[in-house]
Amino acid sequence: MIDRYVLGLDEIDQTQGPLVGGKGANLGELTRIEGIAGPPGFCVTTDAYRRIMAAVPLIDEQLDRLALLDPDDRQAIRALSAEIRRAIEETAIPDDVASAITRSVTRLGGQAAYAVRSSATAEDLPTASFAGQQDSYLNVVGSAAILRDVSRCLASLFTERAVTYRLRSGFEHRKVQMAVVVQRMVFPQAAGVLFTADPVTSNRKVVSIEASFGLGEALVAGLVNADAYQVRDGDVVVKTIGAKRLAIRALPAGGTEELAIEADRQEQPALTDAQIVRLARLGRRIEAHFGRPQDIEWCLVDDEFQIVQSRPITTLFPLPAAADQDNHVYISVGHQQMMTDAMKPLGLSVWQLTTRRPMAEVGGRLFVDVTQMLASPTSRAALVTGMGRSDPLIGDALRTVLDRADFIPVRPDEPQAEMPVGSEPATIETDPAIVTELVERGQASIAALRRDIQGKSGPELFDFILADLPELRRTLFDPRGLQVILAAMQASWQLNEQLEEWLGEKNAVDTLTQSVPHNVTSEMGLALLDVADVIRPHPEVVAFLQHVGTDENFLDALPALPGGREARDAIAAYLDQYGMRCVGEIDITRPRWSERPATLVPMLLGNIKNFEPGAGKRIFEEGLRKARAKERDVLTRLRALPDGEQKAEEAKRLIDRIRTFSGYREYPKYGMVSRYFAYKQALLREADRLAAAHVLRDREDVFYLRFEEFHDVVRANHADDQLIRQRKDAFRSYQALTPPRVLTSDGEAVAGTYRRADLPAGALIGLPVSAGTVEGRARVILDVAEADLEDGDILVTAYTDPSWTPAFVAIKGLVTEVGGLMTHGAVIAREYGLPAVVGVEHATRLIGDGQRIRVNGTDGYVEMVD
Repeated sequence: MIDRYVLGLDEIDQTQGPLVGGKGANLGELTRIEGIAGPPGFCVTTDAYRRIMAAVPLIDEQLDRLALLDPDDRQAIRALSAEIRRAIEETAIPDDVASAITRSVTRLGGQAAYAVRSSATAEDLPTASFAGQQDSYLNVVGSAAILRDVSRCLASLFTERAVTYRLRSGFEHRKVQMAVVVQRMVFPQAAGVLFTADPVTSNRKVVSIEASFGLGEALVAGLVNADAYQVRDGDVVVKTIGAKRLAIRALPAGGTEELAIEADRQEQPALTDAQIVRLARLGRRIEAHFGRPQDIEWCLVDDEFQIVQSRPITTLFPLPAAADQDNHVYISVGHQQMMTDAMKPLGLSVWQLTTRRPMAEVGGRLFVDVTQMLASPTSRAALVTGMGRSDPLIGDALRTVLDRADFIPVRPDEPQAEMPVGSEPATIETDPAIVTELVERGQASIAALRRDIQGKSGPELFDFILADLPELRRTLFDPRGLQVILAAMQASWQLNEQLEEWLGEKNAVDTLTQSVPHNVTSEMGLALLDVADVIRPHPEVVAFLQHVGTDENFLDALPALPGGREARDAIAAYLDQYGMRCVGEIDITRPRWSERPATLVPMLLGNIKNFEPGAGKRIFEEGLRKARAKERDVLTRLRALPDGEQKAEEAKRLIDRIRTFSGYREYPKYGMVSRYFAYKQALLREADRLAAAHVLRDREDVFYLRFEEFHDVVRANHADDQLIRQRKDAFRSYQALTPPRVLTSDGEAVAGTYRRADLPAGALIGLPVSAGTVEGRARVILDVAEADLEDGDILVTAYTDPSWTPAFVAIKGLVTEVGGLMTHGAVIAREYGLPAVVGVEHATRLIGDGQRIRVNGTDGYVEMVD
C-alpha cells in the first residue's frame, strides 16, 4: 500500500504535481528517463502538509489577513509572514506523518546524509517559476534533523519573497501547497546548472552550462565566478574559465562549510570538453522528454553526472510557428505600433482581420516574418535601411543576422518580389485638397458604420462586421493616403540631409513640422486644454475631480455642482470625439476612455493647474510662429550660399510638401480605432446577453476568444469554459514576458546596438527624434492614468501611443524605451516642439523618478545632471 504522506521518487511522475509539488513531480519524472541518473529519495506529500497545517493554531485567520495585504506593503508582509512561519515551525509534526517520514529515511539509510528541499505546487510550472523562493537544507543527518528541516521547508512557503510573488501574480495562498523532497546527498567534484536554451538570447540551439567545484550552492548563491560553456550542434563553441576561489563542501557531522580552493586550481576548468559535450547531450535528452527547454541542476560524481533538478525555463519568449524547417526572421509589430504589452485573443484576431498580410502570433504579441525580403538582394537592402532609419536597434539586429551568411541565404530576385512599404518614391502632387478629401471621406465612412451597426445582434452582427472589414482596410491602406504619408516622410528625410550638408544644421525639419494642419492626435491634446478652460472657473468641480479616483460614473454626479453641467458637457463632447482612444488601442479589448473616463482626470487636473485660459490656442499659434520663423531663417541662409536661389527653391518645395502632408500621418489609425470602438460596443452587447444567459461567467470572457470563436459561441449559445480559463492562464504568463525587437526561428532574441562613440561619459544613448536640448525633473510614469505632471517636467516612460498625447502639453521633453522616427511619440514631440529621445533601453529603470536630467533631442542622448 502506498503511504499517502510519503512517496518514493520512483513512484512519482509529472502528473502528480498537486500531490508532490513541481520539484517532486519533475524529479520523479527524471527517474523514468533512460540514461539519466539521480540520487534516490522520497517526497513528503501535500497530504502531509495539510495534516500539519490543520494543527497550526489560528492559521486560517492568518491566511485571511495575508490575502488582504498590498503587495507593496513590505513591512506588513514581513511581519505577518514571519508570524506564520514561526507558528508552523513551532507546531509538532503529527505522529503518523513523522512515522512515515522516519520509515522512509530508515529504508534509504538512517545514518546517511540527505538534502531536504521544498517543492511547492506552484513551483517549476511550465508558465511560472517560483524557483529559489522556498528553503533547502543540505547534508542533513539523522531523522530528528530531517523532521526539523521538513517543518522549516513547509514554513518557507511563507517567506516574504514567496508571499509577495504570489500576491503580485494572483496566486491564492491556500491554493499553493508545499511538499518536501528528501534525497540522499551526493558529494560532487563539480556541480552547476545547465540551460537547454541560451538564457540570455533565448536561442534554442545553444546549450549553456555553468560549473564550479564542490556543491552547486556556491554557484547558485553567487559566491564564485563559475566557468561558462556553450555547446551548439555537439561542439563547445564558448568556453570561459572563471576564477573559482572557493567551494562549498559537506561536513561529516552534517551541514556545509566554505572551503578556499588552492590558487593553482582556481582557474582550471571544472569540466573537460568531453564532459561538457556529454552533459549537453543529457540536457537535450531531458528536454526532449519534457517537451520544452529545461533549467537543470547537475552534479559530477566519479565521472558520472547526477541530475538533482529539472524545471521548465519560464523566461524564454516563445517560438513562432512555422510551416517549414527553414530559418526565419521576425520583426516585432508592437515596437512599431507602440504597444509591446501582451494582447488578448480577441484583440489579436481582430488585428489579423485588419491587416493586409497574416502575422505570427507569439507570446500574445504580433510579428512580421521578413525572411523572404531578407533573402532578396534588392528588398533586403531596402528593409535594413528603412528599419534602421526608423529604429536603429532593429536595423542593427537585422544586420547582425545577415552577417551570419548562412542563416538567410541570398536568392535571386523574383519578378514580383515584395518590397518594404516606402521603398519607392512617393509621386503624389503637393495639394492640400487631397488631405481634406481623405479626412472627409474617412469621417463619412465612420459615421455610416455607427449608423448601420445599430440594431445588429446575434450572428447578423458578426456577418456585418466581417462585411465592413474591407472598408476598414480600404481607409487604413488607401493608396493615396499611403502616398501622402510617404511623401511627408521622404521629404523630411531629404530636407534634413540637405540642410545638414548645406547649413551644417541637424534635424531642422523638427521645428518646421510644428503646428501642421490635420494632425488629429495633436489636436486631441490641445482640445483637453479647452476642456480645462471650461472647468477652471468652478472650484467646486475642481475639488470634486480631485477625489474621483477610479469612479467611472463621476460624470453623472457633476450636474449637481455649480458649473458641473458645463463641465460634464465639455468632457462628454471631448469623449464623443476622442473617447475611442486608450493605452494599447490596437487591442480591441483594451478599455477606452469612454468606458473609463476617470483615466483622463489626472491630465485634466494637471491642465487646470499648469495652464492659463486659452493655452490650447496659444500653444498652436506659438508652434506655427516658430515653424514660419524657421522657414524664413532657413531660406534666408540658403540664398546666401552659392547656387542659393536654387537651393532655397528646392527647400521651399520640400517644406510645403512636409507641412501639407505631415499631419495626415496620425489619421488612419484614428479611423481604425474609431471603427474598433464601434465594433466593440456592439460585441459587448452580445457578451452581456451571453453572460445574462449564463453561457459566460463574465462578459469579458469573450476577450479570450478569437473573433470566429466568439461568432461560434453566439451561434451555438455555448462556450468552452475550460478553453477560456486556459487562455486566461496563458495571457497571465505572456504579460511577464518582454518581446524582442527581432526574433529568429531558433528562438534567439537578437539585440541591436547604436554603435556610436560620440557621447558624453555616462550618457544614455537613444534615437534623436525631436531636436533641441532641455533640462528638468524626470517623471518616470508607466501608467498614463497616474500622469501627475508639472510644467517643466520631462516624461520618461516605456512607450507612448496616442492616448498619452494629452500629457504632452504639460511636459518639456520626452524619453521612451521604445520608439522610432515616425512612431507616435516622435511625431507629436515634433509637433509640440519637445526635445525627445526614444529607444533608450531600460530608461525607466536607469533614470530615477524626480532625478534631474538633460535630454539632447538633436544628437540622441540623455545625461544625468544629479
